Amino acid sequence: MGEPDGHNLSVILQEYDFERQFDDQSAIQWMQENWSKSFFFSLLYAALIFGGQRMMKERQRFDLRRPLVLWSFTLAVFSIIGALRTGCFMGNLLISSGFKQSVCDRAFYNGPISKFWSYAFTLSKVPELGDTLFIVLRKQKLIFLHWYHHITVLLYTWYAYKDTVAGGGWFMSMNFTVHAFMYSYYTFRAAGIPVPRSCAMFITFTQILQMVMGIVVNFFIYKWMQDGSCSSRTENIFWSSLMYFSYLVLFCSFFYQAYLKLPTQKKNDPTHKKND
Repeated sequence: MGEPDGHNLSVILQEYDFERQFDDQSAIQWMQENWSKSFFFSLLYAALIFGGQRMMKERQRFDLRRPLVLWSFTLAVFSIIGALRTGCFMGNLLISSGFKQSVCDRAFYNGPISKFWSYAFTLSKVPELGDTLFIVLRKQKLIFLHWYHHITVLLYTWYAYKDTVAGGGWFMSMNFTVHAFMYSYYTFRAAGIPVPRSCAMFITFTQILQMVMGIVVNFFIYKWMQDGSCSSRTENIFWSSLMYFSYLVLFCSFFYQAYLKLPTQKKNDPTHKKND
């Protein structure tokens, strides 16, 4: 019985040519030289969305249903594949080496399976800004959590990737997994397919759990950094913990406002939120 199990595991963890041939060292070097461009993208994003809201104020909303279905479906497929590939790597590391190693091991950035997906994840935070374009052009409510989350995730992921700090495997694989559910939900909603309200609640709940786990991982990174087990920097842990804590507060507030406080009124749709 052990042989088939081992065979199945090897199939799941097999490397594909595009993953194996990916040059992670060049990617890390590029990010070290260009990570500050994330500030430019963030400023441009803010100017476009708030300028776009002013422009749309006296105009009729666009429908954009078909483009939104395609957009959400594309990001759903990307997130599902990313979740499976990074999840396989992290799951195998967790089972074979334990929680501490899964947190402190920086092999996620150059592992044969995960190196491509860690870089793809980091770069994906730029095109994901396009989510807000649909909100603006369709004249939907743009809440603080949505654009704050987009900007801070972009800034932090580019900042953290350049240093390949400990904990990246947890942060990225969790985000991939949550986005797999979230963008699938968006796809169904955009296509007009009825989705139970419990699905929206589940997605927001997983986002809250992600934030809690992010704080926990940062705690252990700091603890194990003291004895040299984890390679990170105090300022990175500070910014990461501050980011996760702010998300935790905002997502808990959203959950309360959307699902608990006003049970008989129309609730906000979790399409306005995203995680990282």
